[in-house]
This record gives sequence, structure tokens and C-alpha cells, in this order.
Amino acid sequence: LLRDGVRRYLQLPADQTVLILHAKVAQKSYGNEKRFFCPPPCVYLTGPGWKLKQEQIKARDLGEASLQVCGYMGLDSMGSSLLETQKLSFEEQPDSKGFSCAKALYISDADKRKHFRLVLKLFFSNGQEIGTFHSKLIKVISKPSQKKQSLKNTDLCISSGSKVSLFNRLRSQTVSTRYLSVEGGAFIASARQWAAFTLHLADERCARSEFPLREGYIRYGSVVQLICTATGVTLPPLIIRKVTKQCAMLDVDEPISQLHKCAFQLQGSDRMYLCLSTEKVIQFQASPCPKEANRELLNDGSCWTIIGTETVEYTFSESLACSREPVSPVPLITALQLTGGGDVAMLEVQGEYFHAHLKVWFGDVEAETMYRSPKSLVCVVPDVSAFGSDWRWLRYPITVPLLLIRDDGLIYSNSFTFTYTPE
Repeated sequence: LLRDGVRRYLQLPADQTVLILHAKVAQKSYGNEKRFFCPPPCVYLTGPGWKLKQEQIKARDLGEASLQVCGYMGLDSMGSSLLETQKLSFEEQPDSKGFSCAKALYISDADKRKHFRLVLKLFFSNGQEIGTFHSKLIKVISKPSQKKQSLKNTDLCISSGSKVSLFNRLRSQTVSTRYLSVEGGAFIASARQWAAFTLHLADERCARSEFPLREGYIRYGSVVQLICTATGVTLPPLIIRKVTKQCAMLDVDEPISQLHKCAFQLQGSDRMYLCLSTEKVIQFQASPCPKEANRELLNDGSCWTIIGTETVEYTFSESLACSREPVSPVPLITALQLTGGGDVAMLEVQGEYFHAHLKVWFGDVEAETMYRSPKSLVCVVPDVSAFGSDWRWLRYPITVPLLLIRDDGLIYSNSFTFTYTPE
């Protein structure tokens, strides 16, 4: 029965995904001030499984007229008092994603930790618990580093290929904060939503159309590409400049640090910079600094603050589950390691949040699974003939999705697959 259900799921996956976006660092609040996390942690709910689950509950509890997803977000190990957490209500967006953000979270100086995680608890408005989800680790800093960054302190440096958010504050007022975002394929400055951008070092010697991406830490004066992680929309090549007292510094070559002020000059342009004007993203022409040739005068809208961001994604499907238990802990796979071969191939699945009630499935075939630790499961790779007698004689590889399935039929999907190659 379960195998038939898994086959149906593979043909039409009714997944539910919880996506948490947050900054890599958080500035501590001192005394009575509240430095709210910027950009604010965001949660997106995606996938057809949410609607399906709501319809199932409505059919079961006939009295439920409208069923919403609600949530609370707070810092881990703060105790579970709801006073210290922020209530989230989800609004449906045009692309039918649910969206919410926690605008009023902060960490006080009474909390002496160097790192913490955010904890998100989700449930339906009828009280049924969905589960608990954690962010990645967030580093606590007292204030942005003013001194030249050393590459020894890589925690605060920003590497090529990592994700960043950019925001702008006019006259340092929090109410005027705008985030670089993408809407309808165009770049905008949004007061509500922020986008994560992959920041790549580009090779300046190549033609503009073929930008090979390089590794390493990003330094001022580098040519970079900003690519929106959600939509793939890209800005033209930009030179990233350090900003001091509203001037772009043209001769600074040092690693960029978290929460630094920077400006983005369009490569090959005559002093044109990426700038915001209310909600629009425009180009601003800087003027030369009369006293110093290595500086250019900027306006408020072309000074951006840069911060590294993280994304964590939890995907599950309750379409076959037969219990009302919470879906958490949701296992996350980070790597696979194959040992042995032929008839005795073993696969170690590495990751987080594993437990003894999980089985590894290769497509619609259950594998004999041993639980090692919250970070490791080991399973016997099923023989290729388990997928039907015809596979044996094939001369081309076949790839099957890897699933983790809980005892009660709850499916956890991920982006990992396993490929059988003919000998």
C-alpha cells in the first residue's frame, strides 16, 4: 500500500515547503534600545500540499470555515514564553506563496551568546500543530567592524558565491529602510520584502557576455555580479566601492565586511552608480570630489549596507501520513557517501535532524536503513532489479530520487538523487 502511495506521490508530488531567509549576523542591542534584525527574518510557504492539507482538515472538521497557517518566531533557548516571540500571520502573494516576516526580533546585551538560531513554530488556526523549524546559526556582533578586515577573521568577510542582502537607510532612520528586491522581473526598492542575491566575483579580463565566476573573498574595487536567487534576474557587472562619509573611495582594496556601507558603480560607465529613488532603482551620476581625486561624491540613495544571508528549506508531504503528529524534526540531507559496490553497496546519508523512525527510499523502493546518529543514516543500496526486471539489461544509467519516509507515511523530499550505472 505504501509503495503504491509513494508511486502516486512521485507522479504528482503534493509537497509543503517552509523557507526561512535570515541574515548571517545580528547586531546586539544595548541597554533599553532594540536593534531589530535587519533585514527581518522572512518565512515563505510554498507548494501545492498546503492547500491540499487545509482541504483535508476542513473536510474532517466540518465546522472549520476558514483555516489559516499561523506561527511564532523567536530565538532558541529563550524559554518558550510567547512574550519573547513574535506572532506571524501569513498573507497570500500573487504567486500563491504564503509570506510573513518577523520585524521586531532583537538580541539584548543580557544574552551573552556568540551564536544563536531562530525557532519557528507553525500551526493551523484550529490549533493543530504543524511543526518546529530552525534557522541556520547567526553570529552576534556588537557593531560593524571599522578597522580593515583581515582574512583571518573569515566569519565577517563575504566570499564569492555567497548570498547577500542590500538595504538603504535615508538619514540613518529605520523607518526609511528599503531593501533591494525583484518584482515582475525588475529591480525595485521595497519597504517590506527583501531578496537574497548571489554575489559573484567576475573576471574583468573577459568579454562582458561571458563572465567566468571566480572564487575567493570579495574586496573593494572588484567587479561583481548580483544574481537574484529566487528569480535569476541579474544586474549588469558592477564595481563595488567602499563608502566613507558619503564618498565612494576609488583606491581602497580590502576585504568587504558584514554591515559595511558600499556603492555599486556600473562597470565601464561614467561614474554611474546603482541608486534608489523611493521604490525605483535608478542610476545616479556621482560628481568628482574637488579636494581628493580618489573620491566621488554620492547621494543618500546610492549608499547601500551589505550583509550576508542564509536560506534554509524544509520540504515534506503529508499526503500519505496517517497521524496528526507534527512533521518536525524535518531531516535535511547535506551529503551522500557510497562505499562498496556490486551486491554490497552501502550509502551513508549525512545531514541534520535524523531519527530512528526514518527509512531511506530509492524512488518507490524501500532500503534497509540503520540509524547511526542525528547526522547519519546508513542504508543498503537496493539491487537495480527492484525497479522491475527490465532494468537489468539496460545499457544506460537510471537516476532515482532519494526520499526519507517516516514510519507513519510522512514523506521528506530533497534535491538528492541516486544513479545506477551499467557495469
